[in-house]
Amino acid sequence: MALFSAALRALVIKELLSVLRDPKTRLVLIVPPIAQLLVFSFAATLELSHASLAVYNRDTGIWSRNWVERVAHASFVYRLYPVHSRQALDQMIEQHRVMAALVIPETASRDVAAGRQAHLQLIIDGRRANSGQILVGYLNSMLARFDAENRSVSSIDTLVPVRHWFNPNLVYQWFVVPGVGGILVTFITMLLTALSIARERELGTFDQLLVAPCTPAQIIIAKMAPALVVGVVLGLLMVAVAAGLFHVPFTGSLPGLFASLVLYIFSVVGIGLMISAVCSTQQQAILGTFSFVVPSVLMSGFATPTENMPVFLQWLSMGIPLRYYLVVLQGTFLKDLPAAVLWANDWPMLLIALVTLAAATGFVRSRLQ
Repeated sequence: MALFSAALRALVIKELLSVLRDPKTRLVLIVPPIAQLLVFSFAATLELSHASLAVYNRDTGIWSRNWVERVAHASFVYRLYPVHSRQALDQMIEQHRVMAALVIPETASRDVAAGRQAHLQLIIDGRRANSGQILVGYLNSMLARFDAENRSVSSIDTLVPVRHWFNPNLVYQWFVVPGVGGILVTFITMLLTALSIARERELGTFDQLLVAPCTPAQIIIAKMAPALVVGVVLGLLMVAVAAGLFHVPFTGSLPGLFASLVLYIFSVVGIGLMISAVCSTQQQAILGTFSFVVPSVLMSGFATPTENMPVFLQWLSMGIPLRYYLVVLQGTFLKDLPAAVLWANDWPMLLIALVTLAAATGFVRSRLQ
């Protein structure tokens, strides 16, 4: 019971007061993450709703006119610009006036009437490659439906209906909001932890802490306390905002999510303490936090599946706790993850926490020798 002595309680109170006693600090820890969640959830959209297209229709048949009319009234098309030469088409793309250009050859209607395949050309502005690929998917899907509607009823009946499980209407916020909330919790918690020891060393009070009647484990526990409290409260607040404000359906277990959140905060705190342990100033700690968080987000599977990454990066991402927490967070909201799947993502976070916290404790112990 020496670990939970009066000295430890005094250290924990001291660390909590150093973070929470300033009203401006408390405001910064809560208000900016919520504001960022609101902004990023609308800014990081995976939908395309205001696309401008140029159409160079060289065909005068009924099929091409109907197809252009269908494209013009699509929900994702903001404006359609008819052009009458290839030079005008190229100029509109070069000037960023359109995202893509559709070229319909003069034989399109005749080919469709004869049962042959019409070869259309879609030119995408490569400077907006991601939006362009989304537009290609939209147009291909629309063209397949348009082609089926112009065939016989028996051909239409052979189309396979598509059903999207867990997100039937493909509402992008159902996927983005929980992930953005997890990323913001990561950044705030890790930054708060990374500044803890670095701040003591920069102010010259770390050596005084080392001569206090405390063990290295007690010092690490005291340094963990503010980040653990802030991280858990902020994580639950993000979940409440996602469910209450953005109406993301919460189908899983709240106790299971809470347990995973605590494990995740422990793993993030451990990494933050390691960063703080090797930094001499708070500026270095901030740079170290950015150096870890940005690659973590890119390799976590938030934007792109980890399976699409090179094998080396897939192995490297196994040491990133955000990868596992995003699975738990998004799955708890939409999929009602079973306990076995929760544990499959919880134990790696527990292992990361044990390794990083042990490394941080070892650093403090080395300073005492």
